[in-house]
Amino acid sequence: MKDPIPMTDPAAPERLRGGARTVITGDGLAWLRASELGPAHAIVTSLPDVSEMAPMDFDAWRAWFIDAAALVCASLDDLGIAVFYQTDIRRDGRWVDKGHLVTLGAERAGAHCLDHKIVCRVPAGTTTRGRPGYAHLLAFSRGLFGVPDPTAADVLPALGQMSWTKAMGTDACESVCRFLLRSPPCRVVVDPFCGHGTMLAVANAYGFDAVGVELSPRRASRARNLRFVLGHGLA
Repeated sequence: MKDPIPMTDPAAPERLRGGARTVITGDGLAWLRASELGPAHAIVTSLPDVSEMAPMDFDAWRAWFIDAAALVCASLDDLGIAVFYQTDIRRDGRWVDKGHLVTLGAERAGAHCLDHKIVCRVPAGTTTRGRPGYAHLLAFSRGLFGVPDPTAADVLPALGQMSWTKAMGTDACESVCRFLLRSPPCRVVVDPFCGHGTMLAVANAYGFDAVGVELSPRRASRARNLRFVLGHGLA
């Protein structure tokens, strides 16, 4: 690996609107193994938790999750960026820190953390049961290092619109796109677990091409057609 390269100034010009979109029905990890991603690609995704992986038990899911995070980071070029949106879970009265699990996988792939934000899933001070009121937004790379952006907050006060209950909210997606604009090679956003395609739609609105992979044909169909208009939201 070459010496790390700094990200550009946060005032990088915004891209033209209206990137292209491709959505594939299939296994996201199998697609990553079969694909060759260059420096123009970034991966932005949310890995499924144990409740979505039945009949896999917890220990098997934990190992799978770390392996999946490692594969995501290893699939990218040294100048590529992997971004994970993850919400912690409670298991047998214990918190499972999915941000920590993602970091274990990223480190296995030789990637380091570029950025870590907290996203408020509910208003600060709200009492929640089960899942926490926050989520992690973590960015990793092997060959880039982050330049602090004085205009970017470390805590996002709202998640934004959600296309379904498991979605990454639009405010979080927009924050990711603004972050990726600071990486000159980045032209294509890939989500191997794209769900209804919120990240793909927001990426298109910011001028990135987008590629999604989704195992469910119904969700893949939705992901092909979801639209996001800057200043207005999902359509």
